[in-house]
Amino acid sequence: MFKALDEVKLETVSMDFIFALPEQRIDDLKSDIDMAFANGANHIAIYPFIDFSFTDSAIPAMRKKEKRKLLDEITLYCESKGYHRDSIWTFSNNGNAKYSSMTRDNFLGFGCSATTLLKDQFKINTFSVDEYEKRIAENKLPTSLTIRFTERQRMIYYLFWTAYSTKISSHDFQAFFKKPLKNAYGLELWLAKIFGFVKVENGVYKMTMKGAFYYHYYENYYTLSYIDKMWSIMRKEAFPNEIHF
Repeated sequence: MFKALDEVKLETVSMDFIFALPEQRIDDLKSDIDMAFANGANHIAIYPFIDFSFTDSAIPAMRKKEKRKLLDEITLYCESKGYHRDSIWTFSNNGNAKYSSMTRDNFLGFGCSATTLLKDQFKINTFSVDEYEKRIAENKLPTSLTIRFTERQRMIYYLFWTAYSTKISSHDFQAFFKKPLKNAYGLELWLAKIFGFVKVENGVYKMTMKGAFYYHYYENYYTLSYIDKMWSIMRKEAFPNEIHF
């Protein structure tokens, strides 16, 4: 893999790691981080271990206190090496290398289980390779499910995933929705500031390390209560009529 990266120059080379595994320590992750950047990566993603119900995993979950300590240690180590934090779990050795659909306003997804985010819709393709191929052969979209957002739902979705980048710009929010951020979520943002989750600089709400951990904590809850259920069903049904949560 490293030889191939030397031969073909790519704009972004991102390597994924998992933290919060049993007995894992910061020295293990430091070694992985150094190895990645020394061998062609200009971006890394260090995701927490998530125990999806359909995996039947026997790996025990790391305790909240230990997980927070490890995430803070990862962040401080990357910052000490001069790496740029561009989301909760991603770092780059320059400010330009990015690789995440979650920090984009809109995106198109191609392939089985890929997702697409439009201005007022979210779509997910079928998980079935056979059914995907049939739809493509028939010149039809392989969409399995579609969520059509109300404006409020779209705002929540925007804020939730924009926060993944560790900051929310009131200017960008207003440009996207044509409404001031404070008018829509002034109370919530004030509380976030009071509790030490964010700091405000020139209209940009930037997460503190405390805020980043609790974002991770609730993103994990969202994943297990929403994505886990959706993926479990779609692994069995190519085109479910609907899913209730």
